[in-house]
Amino acid sequence: MSPATSPTERRVSARIGAISESATLAVDAKAKALKAAGRPVIGFGAGEPDFPTPDYIVEAAVEACRNTKYHRYTPAGGLPELKAAIAAKTLRDSGYEVEAAQILVTNGGKQAIYEAFAAVLDPGDEVIVPAPYWTTYPESIRLAGGVPVDVVADETTGYRVSVEQLEAARTERTKVVVFVSPSNPTGAVYSRAQTEAIGRWAVEHGLWVLTDEIYEHLVYGDTVFTSMPAVVPELRDKCLVVNGVAKTYAMTGWRVGWIVGPKDVVKAATNMQSHATSNVANVSQAAAIAAVSGDLAAVAEMRSAFDRRRRTIVRMLNEIDGVVCPEPEGAFYAYPSVKALLGKEIRGQRPQSSVELAALILDEVEVAVVPGDAFGTPGYLRLSYALGDEDLAEGVARMQKLLAEAKD
Repeated sequence: MSPATSPTERRVSARIGAISESATLAVDAKAKALKAAGRPVIGFGAGEPDFPTPDYIVEAAVEACRNTKYHRYTPAGGLPELKAAIAAKTLRDSGYEVEAAQILVTNGGKQAIYEAFAAVLDPGDEVIVPAPYWTTYPESIRLAGGVPVDVVADETTGYRVSVEQLEAARTERTKVVVFVSPSNPTGAVYSRAQTEAIGRWAVEHGLWVLTDEIYEHLVYGDTVFTSMPAVVPELRDKCLVVNGVAKTYAMTGWRVGWIVGPKDVVKAATNMQSHATSNVANVSQAAAIAAVSGDLAAVAEMRSAFDRRRRTIVRMLNEIDGVVCPEPEGAFYAYPSVKALLGKEIRGQRPQSSVELAALILDEVEVAVVPGDAFGTPGYLRLSYALGDEDLAEGVARMQKLLAEAKD
């Protein structure tokens, strides 16, 4: 080992140095920087609703600011009244009955995911991760000492993996399977039958399931959200549900998420959080109480707008020769295949990857999209349709005009 890379000389630990920057946040930051510099950039990068947080939630936060009890430390695992409200909300929305002692309130969904993995993984444990996957899952797994194992689905199956694919990836080292429905980045939603089949397969092999339900209320048409532990009760002792207020209530900046799981694992994760961050900001927790305890009228309004945008973006993307975009059934993402465009000449360039194509789109028509490489599947792009209708139509129209120039 050369002196430059010796442990005594290394400035950043190997563990942390191996973590990649969030690709979605990086694209969003670049788009915002260009826009701030006066360029008319339209960003499809960040998974962030363009709506304001509903007024009644904001008012709850204002009142909390005036309440002196929230000016002090509170229990590391979350305000008791918020944990009770999350338990009630989980029963209401998922049909899954849990106790407050099974809940840990976290600083957003990302902390929930990392702490869930950290609580159950030992070094070398394998975690099956269906791809396309959200960029944070494999990084959190590695940071917790685990080994992510990709199982890839494509547009021919609506980006849904099968039990047979999962079984082919299972080894004696497999400990956890990640299950996400509705999905980021594809918008895929598993049916009740598919969800139950995967859950029963996990039970059969004694596996843990980490299921991310943060897009539970964003499903469209006749599609129905299914919570795995609600339909596979035998799984509950080895199931960790992560969720939060960010997407449903347009509260990405408030940073409130949670884990629901077996009491011993939740207690272990709470112990960890007590040393890492202590309690989530009390004002945000008070706002979250109002969010999860209120009705879903504001959510319905946002979902209606997302549905309209979903249909527009899918139609416009599929009008581009060489682009194939399945209709997403949930969340607020389109995930088109652009494999047929790679290697073609576009304005004097021949992008060989979705990374190069995304860069070309940004440089030539000032539209920011995220390449599929960030989600474990090169040859695709992710576009969030959580932006205004006019920007959405203008942004995709720019892409249509550019990509229509592609030639062999």
